[in-house]
Amino acid sequence: MAAGGAIRGVNLSGWLILEQWVTPDLFAGTGAIDQPSLLERLGRTRYVDTVLEHWNSFITRDDFQHMAQRGFGAVRLPVPWHVFGPQGPLPGVHPGCLSHVDAAFDWAEEAGLAILLDIGSAPGSALSSDGVKLELDFTVSCRNALLDVVAGLARRYAGRDGFLGIEPIDEVRAQQRHGLSMSEGVPMSSLRMFYREAYDAVRDVAGDDPIVVLSDAGQPGAWRRFMAQERFKGVWLDTHLYRFSDRVDAAGPAGVRSLVNKCAGILNRARESGLPVMVGEWSGALPYADSSSTPEGRIAAQRVFMSAQLAAYDSCPAWFFQTWKTSARLRGWDARISLSSFERDML
Repeated sequence: MAAGGAIRGVNLSGWLILEQWVTPDLFAGTGAIDQPSLLERLGRTRYVDTVLEHWNSFITRDDFQHMAQRGFGAVRLPVPWHVFGPQGPLPGVHPGCLSHVDAAFDWAEEAGLAILLDIGSAPGSALSSDGVKLELDFTVSCRNALLDVVAGLARRYAGRDGFLGIEPIDEVRAQQRHGLSMSEGVPMSSLRMFYREAYDAVRDVAGDDPIVVLSDAGQPGAWRRFMAQERFKGVWLDTHLYRFSDRVDAAGPAGVRSLVNKCAGILNRARESGLPVMVGEWSGALPYADSSSTPEGRIAAQRVFMSAQLAAYDSCPAWFFQTWKTSARLRGWDARISLSSFERDML
């Protein structure tokens, strides 16, 4: 934890939910772009062996010790919808990973870290047993099954010292109106209802201590006074700050400042909700980098960009860098590399 109790953490992306950009070697030569297509290409037996080997080796106790030594206070742990395995809600054909979540809590508590559980819904990775994209087809049965997952995890880890809270759905896609048509996604009314039900599910089994984090669904200004009333305790809004819809020239200081201003603007819109706003994912990667810059110049620009972001996020109750580890040690995304030149006290 940083001064004042603010939480400075890292994501554990690409561990329990495989992501191609984190571990491209797992997907190499298969033609797969995500976990479901990897299953299709490898076949169930080989797929299960590959996944289990990755879960057992990619993140270990040593990683948690190193995160603590670097000054981080928490991890945001994405878990799949099928975390409970074949006997759980939305089992599908994927193996469960509950024992690995248990291990993460043991390792976190040994290292003095907290865990924010995040039920992942990255496009293509959150599929039910019949192949429905849950972030698009948010039916009553799908919603109820997800609520069972949320309640089951909250019940299992209630009272654990390392249980910070739970984010019931990650990066869900909300519908947006474009003229006379609506984009694909979950209707805002359905998403709001789900958030209220998820809040009640957590409170019923785990009491008031765990925080309940709501994804802003890509619409940071759409949550004015939502669940900000006194009866809702420990509710935060999560916004992700590394996607930029318009092209930005980040070659010089002006470009870097423009990006930081965009991030600050998104935070300000999210704060109109009246909820504490955390940054669930951010990175040091500069979009549209100037190819004529020297490697040293790009590294210097990245450090300026990250320093400015750290200052901008200082008033947030928490931020989580994206991510702790990548197999290719990607500068800008891998905390071991990106944040290696920052002093422990800055975190």
